[in-house]
Amino acid sequence: MTTDQAAAAATRNVTAVRSAYAAFAAGDLPVVLGLLDPDVEWIEAAGSPYPGTFRGPEAVVEGVFSRIGDDWSEFRVEPEEYIGSGDVVAALGTYRGTSRATGRCMQARFVHVWHFRGGRAGRFEQVADTAMLNAAL
Repeated sequence: MTTDQAAAAATRNVTAVRSAYAAFAAGDLPVVLGLLDPDVEWIEAAGSPYPGTFRGPEAVVEGVFSRIGDDWSEFRVEPEEYIGSGDVVAALGTYRGTSRATGRCMQARFVHVWHFRGGRAGRFEQVADTAMLNAAL
C-alpha cells in the first residue's frame, strides 16, 4: 500500500468508525452491524463485565450489546479522538452509564482498536477501565 493509499484508507476507515459510534448512540444497531465483517473477531477486555472473544455479528449482539441493554438503563460510548493508520483505527473516549441493578453512575475511559479488511471491521479490541464498569454494576 502506498502512502497515498494508506492515507485514503485511514480517512475512509475513520469515517466508518465515526458513523458506527453515531449509529450506536442513536440505537441503530443494523448500521453498526453492517460495518462488521461476517467473520469479525470482537474482543472485550478480560476484566470487563462481558469478557471474551466473540466471532460474528450475532455473537457480538448476544455477548455484548444485548447484555449492555440488560445491565444499563443508560449507556453512552463517547469517542473523543480518532487515530487512523491505513486499515487500523483507534478511538479513545469515555463510557458513561447508569446501572439498572444499583442505580450507580459510571464513567470509564476506553480505547477501541478497529482493524479493517475489505472495507469492513474484521477485528475489534476493547481496552478499558473495567474496574469502573464493574464497580457500578
